[in-house]
Amino acid sequence: MSGHDHHHGPGHSHAPADASARRLAIALGLLLGLMAVEVAAGIVASSLALLSDAAHMLTDAGALALALVAIRLSRRPAKGAMTYGLRRSEILSAQFNGATLLVLGLLIVVEGVRRLVEPPSVQGGLVLVVALAGVVVNLAATAVLHGADRTSLNVEGAFQHVLTDLVAFIATAVAGLVILVTGFDRADGIASLFVAAVMLRAAWSLLRDSGRIFLEAAPRGVDVDAIGNAMVAEPGVTEVHDLHVWEVTSGFVALSAHVRVGQDNDCHAARRSLERLLHDRYDIEHTTLQVDHEGGDLLQIDVGNQTG
Repeated sequence: MSGHDHHHGPGHSHAPADASARRLAIALGLLLGLMAVEVAAGIVASSLALLSDAAHMLTDAGALALALVAIRLSRRPAKGAMTYGLRRSEILSAQFNGATLLVLGLLIVVEGVRRLVEPPSVQGGLVLVVALAGVVVNLAATAVLHGADRTSLNVEGAFQHVLTDLVAFIATAVAGLVILVTGFDRADGIASLFVAAVMLRAAWSLLRDSGRIFLEAAPRGVDVDAIGNAMVAEPGVTEVHDLHVWEVTSGFVALSAHVRVGQDNDCHAARRSLERLLHDRYDIEHTTLQVDHEGGDLLQIDVGNQTG
C-alpha cells in the first residue's frame, strides 16, 4: 500500500506585497526627481562621481520599477504550464538588479582609474551641494524601503540599489568637500572607485542568492541531512531517500521525498506526522511525500509459453 500526497501551505497574503509595492512607488518618485537634478549638475560640474551616481540612480529607478512589475506578476494564480504561477519573476528581477550593479560597477572602475591618471577640473562646490541633497533624498528612500518586506529577494535587490546610492552620495559629498578645500581633483575619481566597490559587493550578494534559487539549491542555513535524519527518526519510518529541498521563490521553501514505513505501520499517519514535523521544526509548508510500505515491490509472475 502506498500514498502520494501533495501538501500545500496556506495561501500567501497580499498584504505584505501591497505594503512593499507602496513603499517601492514612493522611493521611485523620490529617486526620479533627484536623478534629473543630478544629471544636469554632473554635466555642469564635470564630475564623474555625480554622473556615476546619476547612472546608478537610473538603474535604481529601473530596479524599483522592475520590482513593482515583479510583485504584480507574482500574484497571478497558477494555471496551465505555470504550476507555481509567476512567483519566480521576483527572482528574475533580483538577478537583473544584481547584473546591472555588476556591469555599472565595472564601468565606473574603468572610468575612475582613467580619471585618477588624468584628473579633469571639477567644481567641488556644486558637487558638494548636489551630493548633500542626494544624501537627504536617499536617506528618505532608504527609510521607506527599510520597512518593506525585505525577506523578498526582489525587494532586497531594490533596497540594495538605493542603499548603495546613499553610500555613493556620502562619498561624493566628501570628495566635493575635499576638492573645494584643497583643490585635489583626484578625490572625485577616488570617490567613484569607492562607490564601485560598494556596488560590486551588493551585486555579488544578489547574484549569489538569486543563483542559488535558480540552481534549486537548499535555502541558506537549511541542513538537508539534518532534515532527513529527523524524518527517519519518526515512529514507523524506516527509510527516507530522494530527498530534495529548494526555494521556489524567496520564503517559499518546497520539499519532496520518498519515504518507507514498516509493513504494520499506517502510512497515512506517518505522512501526517512527517508533515507536522516539517512544518513545526523547519517551517516547510509545501511538501510532496510519497509513502510506501516496506516489501511493497511488485510480484514478478512468469506467465510462460501460452498456446493459442
